[in-house]
Amino acid sequence: MLEKPTTLLLQKRLFHLKSSNTHTNRAGKFIVHCNSQITKHGRNGNLKEAESIFSRMPQKNVISWTAILTAYYENGHIAKARDMFDKMPQKTTASYNAMITAYTRSKPMMMREASKLFAEMTERNSVSYATMITGLARAGMVDNAEELYLETPLEWRDPVCSNALISGHLKVGRLEEAIRIFEGMVKRDVVSWSSMIDGYCKKEKIDHARELFEKMPERNVVTWTAMIDGHMKMGCYEVGFGLFLRMRNEAFVQVNSMMLTVMFEASGEFGKYKEGIQMHGLVSRVGFQFDVFLGNAVITMYSRFGFVDEARKIFDMMTKKDVVSWNSLIACYVQNDEVEEAYVLFEKTPKKDVISWTTMITGFSSKGKMGKSIELFRMMPKQDDIAWTAVISGFVGNSEYEEAIYWFIEMVRKMVRPNPLTLSTVLSASAGLATLKQGLLIHTLVLKMGMEFDLSIQNSLVSMYTKCGNVADGHQIFMSIKSPNIVSFNTMITGFAQNGFGEEALELFHKMLNEGQKPNQITFLGVLSACTHAGLLEQGWNHFRSMQSLYQIDPGPHHYACMVDLLGRAGFLDDAIDLIHSMPCEPHSGIWGALLGASRMHLRLDVAKLAAQQLLELEPDNAASYAVLSYLYSSAGRKSDSEQLRMAQRLKGVKKSPGCSWIIV
Repeated sequence: MLEKPTTLLLQKRLFHLKSSNTHTNRAGKFIVHCNSQITKHGRNGNLKEAESIFSRMPQKNVISWTAILTAYYENGHIAKARDMFDKMPQKTTASYNAMITAYTRSKPMMMREASKLFAEMTERNSVSYATMITGLARAGMVDNAEELYLETPLEWRDPVCSNALISGHLKVGRLEEAIRIFEGMVKRDVVSWSSMIDGYCKKEKIDHARELFEKMPERNVVTWTAMIDGHMKMGCYEVGFGLFLRMRNEAFVQVNSMMLTVMFEASGEFGKYKEGIQMHGLVSRVGFQFDVFLGNAVITMYSRFGFVDEARKIFDMMTKKDVVSWNSLIACYVQNDEVEEAYVLFEKTPKKDVISWTTMITGFSSKGKMGKSIELFRMMPKQDDIAWTAVISGFVGNSEYEEAIYWFIEMVRKMVRPNPLTLSTVLSASAGLATLKQGLLIHTLVLKMGMEFDLSIQNSLVSMYTKCGNVADGHQIFMSIKSPNIVSFNTMITGFAQNGFGEEALELFHKMLNEGQKPNQITFLGVLSACTHAGLLEQGWNHFRSMQSLYQIDPGPHHYACMVDLLGRAGFLDDAIDLIHSMPCEPHSGIWGALLGASRMHLRLDVAKLAAQQLLELEPDNAASYAVLSYLYSSAGRKSDSEQLRMAQRLKGVKKSPGCSWIIV
């Protein structure tokens, strides 16, 4: 009789238990759903939606609090994230990790707060250490990251903590330290290998990078991109392009926007039109969407090829554009001499930055329209050092050196700190005026600003001193340059040549070759000029011929002018004429002027007639032609011909330009 009620009671209890469990399960599922929605809205930037869900939740667990905390810091509200962290009824290791992550992804100064929280933790896991080491490395506090790394349990170091420390060392240029960590790793992943390859490439140790690349057990698109970009930046386009083709053939790796951006940028930089078009065709075939970064790279590539219409088509195809997109097309028009079109686009640009303004200032300056450049400069919301430099550079480019120096003085008066390019540009203005006193004042300013070891400034100082005739000081500065580049050597060689130190110029040229520097067209202008001033005919011929035979450099009109001058001074006027007739391009006035001067020197009236006739066709108002011919007629006893020539000069209104000199008060 007692058994039946007992069974009934048990059944009731089981029913209530099932109902309770069902309710609990439903509540649990609801919390999980709400937590996922908070996370989703936070990542999508819908912070109000995330807050609304959190505030209406009847029950919250620690994951709910962590989710809203994360939503706050992902949307830049660090203070609100901390406030939520402090209000949490229960904190777990995951909660601490989330708040530490918020600080590490904020400003570097927030690392102090992250360190305090890390010290408070009673229990840490691998994520705690990885987050802190990553944050310290990212903030440039690599030594602190190293200390914490050594405290990290061995089983938690690889690969995440080690990768973070490698990245930190590479960021501050410590390649050897990064190698030490890499070689000590027990477990490496593709990030470890890719970081080291990128590090080697940035230090221009491309052979070490390639060796590591070939040893990799697995490669992803980041690895291939780092290796290809490394070769491109070293000037090895063919090798880089070959790697890209190899990746397409043998690797199951999908190209991404970054990879394609590298390829388009390199194709444009090296003028590889055919390959660039192939890359564009590949993008079209695979249906790859032009995102902002990729679209900008293609616009820049076509701009460098001079294909303005193609660049415009890509711009118009882009569904999303940023300020770089607008600036890239504006620069495309400017670089291809379509300044008015650039200005039309500039006026339509929705959001202009300093690059937008300075590109247009530079564009109008290149057309000699300095008034329009100044007008734009004054319209700028804020004139920074880049804008001031663009104006000063514009005046220098138009040979208005006094104006350039005036604007530089105004810049300093306005308390705008000059950058290295500003100082290099204004030194060029001083060199153009040959005003040593002004150049010395700028050199003093360079020393006060601590920029005396900037290579571009050192090169400009060498140019300024040598153009002002102070070769000794120019050479002293050249010798102080730790790693002179081709510009450094060219400037000093030209300085020696222009001041009559031909032997010294040639000696420096040979030193440059011995140091592995490859000469360019400007180098040979200095060398041929040195041979001309020193009267070294045979050496001049040898260097002229070596341009094509040894260095694959086609001589330009100025190189021919130097050779005509050299031959003419040595009395080989007929050889000079033969050289002119062998030119692949039309001789300019400088070449005929050099021949005319030589004909006067050696009293060759027949050559003078030829040179003067050609020169007058190019420059009808050039009085030098009349003066030299008149002198040679007189010297030959043909005074009537000389008088007729002077009469013709007067009738045509051709006057000799008056000479001028600078007086520094």
